[in-house]
Amino acid sequence: MAGGIVANAGASAGMHDLLHSGAWWKNSRRIKLNAWILLLLITSSTNGYDGSMMNGLQTLTQWKSAFNNPTGSMLGLLNCIQTVGALCATPLAPYATDGLGRRTPILAGAALMILGTIIQSTSHSVGQFVGARFLIGFGLTFAANAAPLLTSELAYPSQRAPLTSLYNTLWYSGAIVAAWTTYGSFRIPSSWSWRLPSVLQGLPSIIQICLMWFAPESPRWLISKGRDADALRVLAYYHADGNDQDPLVQFEYNEIKEAIALDRAASEQVSWGDLFKTPGNRRRMRIIIALAFFSQWSGNGLVSYYLNKVFDSIGITDVSTQNLINGILQIYNLIVAITASLLCDRVGRRTLFLTSNVGMLLFFTCQTITSAQYATTGSHAAANGVIAFIFLFYGAYDLAYTPLIVSYTVEILPYQLRAKGFTVFNFAISLSLIFNQYANPIALTALAWKYYLLVHLAMVNPSHFPGQRKP
Repeated sequence: MAGGIVANAGASAGMHDLLHSGAWWKNSRRIKLNAWILLLLITSSTNGYDGSMMNGLQTLTQWKSAFNNPTGSMLGLLNCIQTVGALCATPLAPYATDGLGRRTPILAGAALMILGTIIQSTSHSVGQFVGARFLIGFGLTFAANAAPLLTSELAYPSQRAPLTSLYNTLWYSGAIVAAWTTYGSFRIPSSWSWRLPSVLQGLPSIIQICLMWFAPESPRWLISKGRDADALRVLAYYHADGNDQDPLVQFEYNEIKEAIALDRAASEQVSWGDLFKTPGNRRRMRIIIALAFFSQWSGNGLVSYYLNKVFDSIGITDVSTQNLINGILQIYNLIVAITASLLCDRVGRRTLFLTSNVGMLLFFTCQTITSAQYATTGSHAAANGVIAFIFLFYGAYDLAYTPLIVSYTVEILPYQLRAKGFTVFNFAISLSLIFNQYANPIALTALAWKYYLLVHLAMVNPSHFPGQRKP
């Protein structure tokens, strides 16, 4: 679950005294601005929909029959191919975002995802389904690279950190729709039981491709292309009711110009080797790479993509029950993650991460013990315990890893190293996801609950998180 680069996590210190008083919902232009940002945030919903949909499809007899009852490596391929497509687009997406603006890659990504959804929904062979999912992942990367960046660059300064954190959090909004769609469609006695959820996967992209033409462009990108007047007009319209001489607007405008000048000067001097040149940078990269892998290798991948196999291992094989629990879990996840994203400035990133790490280790250990108890005794109480600890584990995960992996990563990087450092982070996320999605079904089939013991090896705290630092 990775997104694009985020410029600043919150209002800079010199800006606080210039912020306008009053609630945002009482200002019509701020309402309009946040509506545009909501349009950007649904990019994350598309990603969440995919993971939850694939979880649900694995419970459907019609889907399994259509694709030769995939298991092991084939099931892993059907899941991970979307991430392979995303990885292939990763080197190209930043160039599109910087060269064409923020809106164009979102439109292009939405168009590719719609095309992939059409091919996926009409699939009659494994090859067609695999190709469609590759295309969806490829398109998603372009949209996901630009959307969080545009969110940060358009947001009102005091709302920037919460809105940026909400980007990854809304992964669960898509997961909720997919889980409950599958819960409703599994009763359809035809291939539409799985084709219907697949068709609906394209809905967020259809909304974006209809409306993104009218959304404002990033002031930062406009200034970088010499369109200073257009940038000033966007800032004034949405941040100061059209007054381009407003002190806040002038502060933001000059800050962006200075930042771009610094970025251009730094880009001529900074190389990839600088990420590891100094002890401080090596520590930052150790944290960033560990955070990327830990966010996917902490046990969450088992439930995110193979929840039905976890349920099968504890004797819960009824399709209706599996999909019902999945739907409730996604609603629970969204509530916890939104709450955590709104608390990030008040509580602090480091506190949330450390609390999350301790909670995940504790509850995953309990999940492993109760799974072993069921395998040994067949106890229904142990099976119920597994379900309870899955919910508790995800509650701990959602405290930090859902809302903060994007914003925290960017905040601890020096300005001139942000783009390169975040590219490394995205690459590490994709690699860990591919391994997760491909290896998990093979390992679960071979080892059952004993595989959880191997997952514990990845659950050691990835590093000592430094104190909270804002750019």
